[in-house]
Amino acid sequence: MYKILKKRVLNPTVVWMDIEAPAVAKKANPGQFIMLRVDENGERIPLTVADYDREAGSVTIIFQLVGATTQRLGQLNEGDFIQDFVGPLGKKTETEGKKKVAVVAGGVGSAIALPVAKKFHEQGTEVHTIVGFRNKDLVILKEEFEAVSDRMFLMSDDGSCGEKGLVTDALRRLIEAGEQYDEVITIGPLIMMKFVCALTKSFGIKTVASMNPIMIDGTGMCGGCRLTVGGETKFACVDGPEFDGHLIDFDEAIARSAMYRPFERQKHEDACRLYKKEG
Repeated sequence: MYKILKKRVLNPTVVWMDIEAPAVAKKANPGQFIMLRVDENGERIPLTVADYDREAGSVTIIFQLVGATTQRLGQLNEGDFIQDFVGPLGKKTETEGKKKVAVVAGGVGSAIALPVAKKFHEQGTEVHTIVGFRNKDLVILKEEFEAVSDRMFLMSDDGSCGEKGLVTDALRRLIEAGEQYDEVITIGPLIMMKFVCALTKSFGIKTVASMNPIMIDGTGMCGGCRLTVGGETKFACVDGPEFDGHLIDFDEAIARSAMYRPFERQKHEDACRLYKKEG
């Protein structure tokens, strides 16, 4: 069992938790993820390591309340326990040898991007961060990004915070102004990453995209997280979750993701009805 040490509600649908997991914290790195079960009857879900404290033996997860399992997890409080918390899994972000990078994130993907930006910052890399949200009510981790970024740009669809526009608008402006990046790292909705990668490909800038498809076991055995990268089948859980963004078949990934939406919607509605009855 794994104790919840700290809980923060970042916005109406996004929750921060620090979990007591010394063995995971000891080996965790940016870019990796864990698999958890809320209780012994729960499903396994992957969540990215948002941060870690090796001395305290804690791992931070940040998740969106979108399905039955995240709804149930969000009902827990400090002092409660999670059944399983397995990891770290996946490959860590390769940060060495880069002098200047752009980290481009959208929505709750910002939680995955933060430890990456932090790692680059700690090793002395110049970090330009672009984060986008639909509106000001959904903004998360703004101060945390500012602390680890040499330049930070906040974008919103409706202009209610930062600058009105898309993350690709800000990235294009920076590139056309002469900024030369060793690498762009993009994390967020699939459609956003698709267009970020299309933009950087036109400028010949190496780009890494963090993929988070449906996962069941996190060990490569189920095949649920398969992707096509450079014409070859890859598994996000063991081969990734980060891949060359210019080689990913985003259209296939988007289509596969849409297959699960009716099931997720039904489970979400079932969970909501259950909580109402319990209340």
